[in-house]
Amino acid sequence: MELGCFARIHLYLACNPGPTPPILQMTEHSAVTDISIDQGILRIQRLSDPGGFLDGGDSAFYLYVLSGESGVAKWAVDNSTCRDAMANKHQYMCVSTHSDCLEVTDNRTSGHVGYRCRCSSGFQGNPYLEDGCTDIDECLQPDKYICHGICRNSLGSFSCTECPHGTEFDTATRKCKTSSTILGITVGISSGGGLLFLAAIAVLLNRRWKRGVQKQLRRRYFRKNKGILLEQLISSDQNASDGTKIFSLAELEKATNNFDQARVVGRGGHGTVYKGILTDQRVVAIKRSKQVATVEIEEFINEVAILSRINHRNVVKLHGCCLESEVPLLVYEFISNGTLYDLLHSGRRRDGGGLLSSPLPWEERLRIASEVAGALTYLHSAASMSVLHRDVKSMNVLLNDSYTAKVSDFGASRLIPIDQTHLVTAVQGTFGYLDPEYYHTGQLTDKSDVYSFGVILAELLTRNKPIIEKGNGEKENLSNYLWEANEKPLEEIVDGQVWEEASKEAVVCFARLALECLDLRREARPTMKDVEVRLQLLKAKARAYASGPRADGEFRPPGETGRRARRYGVVPVTAQDGTRRYSLEQEIASSLRIPR
Repeated sequence: MELGCFARIHLYLACNPGPTPPILQMTEHSAVTDISIDQGILRIQRLSDPGGFLDGGDSAFYLYVLSGESGVAKWAVDNSTCRDAMANKHQYMCVSTHSDCLEVTDNRTSGHVGYRCRCSSGFQGNPYLEDGCTDIDECLQPDKYICHGICRNSLGSFSCTECPHGTEFDTATRKCKTSSTILGITVGISSGGGLLFLAAIAVLLNRRWKRGVQKQLRRRYFRKNKGILLEQLISSDQNASDGTKIFSLAELEKATNNFDQARVVGRGGHGTVYKGILTDQRVVAIKRSKQVATVEIEEFINEVAILSRINHRNVVKLHGCCLESEVPLLVYEFISNGTLYDLLHSGRRRDGGGLLSSPLPWEERLRIASEVAGALTYLHSAASMSVLHRDVKSMNVLLNDSYTAKVSDFGASRLIPIDQTHLVTAVQGTFGYLDPEYYHTGQLTDKSDVYSFGVILAELLTRNKPIIEKGNGEKENLSNYLWEANEKPLEEIVDGQVWEEASKEAVVCFARLALECLDLRREARPTMKDVEVRLQLLKAKARAYASGPRADGEFRPPGETGRRARRYGVVPVTAQDGTRRYSLEQEIASSLRIPR
């Protein structure tokens, strides 16, 4: 500082360049160590003056006054008050725009010293110069101006807003950053989402892999189950039914709700039958075998090949099959009323879904027998090739809603050319129905089916099971029982309901027909065509008998028992050749004594 560089002589400070470094002196014996324009103070260090500083009222220093703190003096720029100074614009020292005037007083006497200038709040610089006070950017001084959020500077001030949602203030960087909690959640969700995405990809790939494996497995089963052969048989056979279809496994799984146990309608030794609903709303029965032996597959192919060429109202209709599973599946029309075996031997019949105790009327027995005989006649002679069923039994006669008979289960059946009389095969069938001659010789003919049908006639007549248990615990065939019953009264042999409803003539004719079918000599048995014709005649006579005239000339109402008619004595009976006539007693005797 050079000599004469000052605004007021009373604020004169001398620069002493002699020492190193140079010092700024207030008096000869004191040096100034710091000047604060903002606080309006000087910090003074005594050099050698032993006396009191600023004592004695030196008029040269009347703008300085001790602050009460050792070595600190306050200063004023003029001895005027702020009010007087501001009134005199030409002499007013606070020339900066953003500056304020402050009164300076003596701390010891509280007397007025003068005034000084200071930059307004939010500004810094020299208030004694024009535009000397400039705005303070508080956001750049976070330690002095605290803001735990977003800082925005403004003229003379600043604003501080909270960190946005999901973020928090970081004291290290003095900035808002993503909240650790939100970040954790975000990272967790992202990681979870990534894992879920990877899991979904893995599931899709696994599903696709399984689907590929299943397709390969189904193709292998299709070849194993001789699907190609069956397709060729169905497509090459002009007589095959147009409705025979090879279903996919997916179609049948959908039809049975993935083979739900609630859909099971029957179980047997060879498999399970499910009720299914196809996509075209047809209700079907799906037969699923238990065994997968080669013999079973051959029987399966055989049954499909035979049923695909048969179209008869009394033969269960085959809709198709499925070869894509380990065990082949057959798809039939759904038959709702069980089997003839159940109807005969349980004494109960289904009616509208429920079970009601009900007998089996004589006319209905004749109708069922005629329908089964008609179906077997068709198989033996009306088809392009004769079909020998080989397992005719009441369990294989199904009954639909109207109790129409449907012959089923052609797994053991065999095709035979019309000009061929027999086949030599391994013996197969059901005990109680098995033709004794076929059992001993292995020669299968159409007369083997006739024998088995004779057992069904015996069941309808006596309502006994094909295997009868005697009083001593021994068991015998129903056919033997019927042959050995020649010494018993007829009413003890036949079912009580038959005896009540049918005429004696009809009972005798029916019994004779059953015994002829059960003849041990194959050549003595009638053909199925002859059996069907004779059953149709019996059915017609039964209808006439139910409403025919009584002895008094009145007509017999339907359902009246046949006991009255028996008192008329001798009635004519047509023999097998249609020429001979016997009395009632002769007919009974001959029926029970046919040579074996």
